[in-house]
Amino acid sequence: IRRGFEFTGDHDALLTLGMKPTRPETGYGYIQADLSVPSARNREMFRVDSFREKPDLDTARKYISQGNFYWNSGIFIWNVSTIVNAFRVYQPAISQIFEELLPVYGTAREQEAIDKAFPRCESISVDYAILEKAEEIFVCPAQFGWSDLGTWGSLLLNSQRDAHGNACVGPSVHLHETSDCIVHTPQEKKVVIQGLEGYIVAERDGNLLVCKLSEEQRIREFCNE
Repeated sequence: IRRGFEFTGDHDALLTLGMKPTRPETGYGYIQADLSVPSARNREMFRVDSFREKPDLDTARKYISQGNFYWNSGIFIWNVSTIVNAFRVYQPAISQIFEELLPVYGTAREQEAIDKAFPRCESISVDYAILEKAEEIFVCPAQFGWSDLGTWGSLLLNSQRDAHGNACVGPSVHLHETSDCIVHTPQEKKVVIQGLEGYIVAERDGNLLVCKLSEEQRIREFCNE
């Protein structure tokens, strides 16, 4: 992060941190870096070739084998003038809305004005709004224990597990001959599981999910059937 601050402090660029992948994760987006073209000012920063959506398992494995793909952490570093100018160029409508508020920034009216202006903006992520359009986009490969808890697999890896690799949320979960599973059930339910390996077992509002961890990227597909 300090290197990122130094880089963006004297370089008119948008920087994102790309996490070095430790497994073929299907629940994260990926950043493809051009490792052959490091920044002339800092050889630890590389131009971004592309941003990739969450892949299927086979594609994720290909990304890992190529060696120039990183998990998209959603952590960005830039200086104020660079991102403001980027919004002016690539999202002029959003930029105009907030530039109208210049007289109230730093006053008691600021928060109220922002709260009223925000709903007028297009609902779009900064990835689509700016990063996929701008030219001076760089990635800094990083590795510091980051995990996006937006997937069951990452939640399992970051939870307290028993001797068989299981993580349980619920006061009355009984596991037999079961390993590498994550179980999340309501307090009032007694749950008995036997013979599973690498599964998600979760219940919410009367809906029960039992799915292989390796297939969790397909949960939305299953639920839409």
